[in-house]
Amino acid sequence: MSVKYNVVERGNPSDATAPKKYYPSPVATDSIDLRQMIKRAAEMSTVSMPDAIAVIEAMLIIIPDEIGRGNIVRLGDFGSFWIKFKTEASETPEDVTSHNVTGLIPRFTPGKEFRVNLKNVTFEKK
Repeated sequence: MSVKYNVVERGNPSDATAPKKYYPSPVATDSIDLRQMIKRAAEMSTVSMPDAIAVIEAMLIIIPDEIGRGNIVRLGDFGSFWIKFKTEASETPEDVTSHNVTGLIPRFTPGKEFRVNLKNVTFEKK
C-alpha cells in the first residue's frame, strides 16, 4: 500500500509573521464505492453480497441513532464512533443552553487492528 502526497506551503496559524514551511499533504489517487467494497468482502469470506449490503444498511441506521443518543459505538478492532458538538459561546455558565449546540460532528477513532493494518502504508511523492 502506498499513499501519494504533494508538497504544500503553510504558514504558522499561531504566528502569522513566522516564515512559511513546506509539508507533505496526502493525495487521493482513486476511490472505492460501497458495491466494490462489498464485492471484495464477499470474495474473501462466506458472506454473500446481499447479506453484506443488509448489514451495512443496518449500520447506517444504528450508528447515527446510537451516537445521537450520546452513546459511543464500539466496533471492536475496527474502531469507535462518537460525536463532538459544534457550539456557540455564552458570556456566563448560566447562559449556556442547548441552543448553544449548533450541530453535531461525527468522529471515528480507529481500533487497534485498524491501526496495525495502517502501519504497512508507505509514502510516495507525486
